[in-house]
Formats: sequence, structure tokens, C-alpha cells
Amino acid sequence: MSLQAKLDAFKADFEAGKPPYNVPHSVIEVMHRATAELIASGAAEKALKAGDRAPTFTLNDPDGHPVSSADLLAEGPLVVSFYRGVWCPYCNMELQALEAALPSFRALGANLIAISPQTTVNSRKSVRQNELNFPILSDTHNDVAAKFGLRFALPAYLVELYRNLKNDLPGFNGDESWTLPMPGRFVIGRDGVILYAEVNPDYTRRPEPDDMLPALRKAANVPARSTRSSGGSGMAPTRQKKKAK
Repeated sequence: MSLQAKLDAFKADFEAGKPPYNVPHSVIEVMHRATAELIASGAAEKALKAGDRAPTFTLNDPDGHPVSSADLLAEGPLVVSFYRGVWCPYCNMELQALEAALPSFRALGANLIAISPQTTVNSRKSVRQNELNFPILSDTHNDVAAKFGLRFALPAYLVELYRNLKNDLPGFNGDESWTLPMPGRFVIGRDGVILYAEVNPDYTRRPEPDDMLPALRKAANVPARSTRSSGGSGMAPTRQKKKAK
């Protein structure tokens, strides 16, 4: 089953009010309104696109180690996935799909990182619960997301809904701003140019991991920049994936 098919199946159950969420229709209506308004705002159209140069960044991994995009690009092409947080079931399903595709990315010499505004504690939880072999980086205040054109502020009525649902974004993110990134997926070539970009203001829609493979194959033939920051990638060794029994 494709990633989007899994997301659609979950969405159908969620919006039907099935357990364990048992969400009333009034809540669904508010969520639909917020998504429709974000789509209508045209915010996604202002995000970085293929052909743009990606901003460089350094963010902490779940263990507090700094990870530099410049160092990763010196090693090969880079897949970057921005997502909302550990509390988002759609995001967790996307992370699991990316994990399944990780061998294909690595076969093409690519690194994969996910970025969210959540604290490192919650990033560790995401890695553990989704059994990930790639790092989740903490983007405090969504500053890097903003450079990619993804950051947006939740409207007041959606903030009120989240509070009523005990979905405490300031607690998850260590940030009182009530901002999130639009889900975004990028493939960055070794020269720093974006070869693939997919941004969707509807958080229930995510591209398939395999959609990036043509860009990664192209990226494998793009030479690296002539300069490289010192100190290596800063990525902690990943734990071995459990063998299927």
C-alpha cells in the first residue's frame, strides 16, 4: 500500500470519529477550515522550489549533537523532510515510509534527515517509536523552515482548538510562538541546488518516497562544492535496524 493510501485510510477513520480518537465533527470542521485558509493564502507557492539554492543550516540531533547541512552535502546528495512533530499521526506514517525507502536513498549515496520544531526529547521519542535509522533535527522557532518558506502561524481559532484538545505545541516545541512548518520534502544536490521540492499546505497529503529517486539519480552526477566546513557531519552513529524474525 502506498504512503498516501495509508494516510487516506487513517484520515477516513479519524474523520468518521472512530476510536481511539473519537473526534467530534465540529473539530473536523475547524481543521478543514484552517487547511482551506492556508491553501488559499498561497503560502506554499512562496516556498523554495527546484532550481533554488538551499540555505545552509546547523541543527541539533536528538542527542544534542550539531549536524551541518554543508558537511552532509560534502558526503553526497541530501534528502530533507520537514514535518510537524511527534504528536502528528500523518507525520509518523511519513517517517515510517521514509525509513522503508532509506536503503534506496543510501544506495544512491544520499543522506536523509527529518526536521521538526520539537525539542530533542520529543525527537528521541520519534526516533524510538518509529524505529528510525536517520536523525531528526530540532528546528527551534522553525527558523530553518522559514528559510525554506515553510513556516506559518496558526490562526487564533486553531490555537484555541489545540489547547482544548491538550495538544500543547509550546510544550512539544519549547516555543511559545504557535508556528508550524508546512510539510515539505526536498532533494538537495551536492552543489547546494534544490533538485526536487514538494510542499503541501494540506498536512494529510504527502509525496511518495520513490518520487525522489529520479532527482537522487541526477544528484549523484552533480559535483560537490569546492569548500567544506570542518568537523565532519556531526551525525551520531545510527543504531542497527532490527532483523525481521
